[in-house]
Amino acid sequence: MKKLLKGTFIVLYVVLSTQCKETKTQDYHYRYTLPDWPQLNYYVKANSALPPPAQNEDRVVFMGNSITQSWKTIRPEFFEGKPYVNRAISGQTTPQMLVRFRQDVLALQPQVVAIMAGTNDIAENTGPTTVNRVANNLKSMCEIARANNVKVILCTVLPAEDYPWQRGKDPKNKIPALNQILSTYAQANEVYYLDYFSALSNGRNGMDEIYSDDGVHLTIEGYKVLEPMIENAIEEVLAQE
Repeated sequence: MKKLLKGTFIVLYVVLSTQCKETKTQDYHYRYTLPDWPQLNYYVKANSALPPPAQNEDRVVFMGNSITQSWKTIRPEFFEGKPYVNRAISGQTTPQMLVRFRQDVLALQPQVVAIMAGTNDIAENTGPTTVNRVANNLKSMCEIARANNVKVILCTVLPAEDYPWQRGKDPKNKIPALNQILSTYAQANEVYYLDYFSALSNGRNGMDEIYSDDGVHLTIEGYKVLEPMIENAIEEVLAQE
């Protein structure tokens, strides 16, 4: 009887301890993410300080995650002296970007928006999702932009064989599947599709060390591959009627 009670006590202790840990995790999640889940406040000051585009200024807004946000830090010379506005946020997923798209893109009155997003969705940064949901969020951003006379450059998700912070999410298969959906959509809707994936792929749906230290984020050499591609894309979409 004593052994039975002792065993029952141990089981209850483990269950309660686990529940307490889960509760603490949930409390942390709700406290630090739900009050501003899409991070609408992130660029409020920067947006307020940004003047309207000058006459004949072809402003370009870059929307994305850490790969795009770090671009300006790692390669500041690429942005200097150009009408490029970086409105990417590290760690973000496409539903978060979709919510802040109006204030962080449309309100800045760009001629062009370059969108590169989706890898954090596949990593499940904000919870489980599907490739189709991610594609639909990206399609919605394209359609909102075009409805407001903003030209779109829809960039592929970059190659990744796995995520160092979230193992086992199968990006090496899901990313090509997502890119295929985006390619089909872009072709059917006359959206400019920029294939970064093929330029950076190591043949195994990942990136070589010269382009990425962790298999996801870019090195200087990685950004140097993207820069002439995006500049050519911007020139082409601006030339479109």
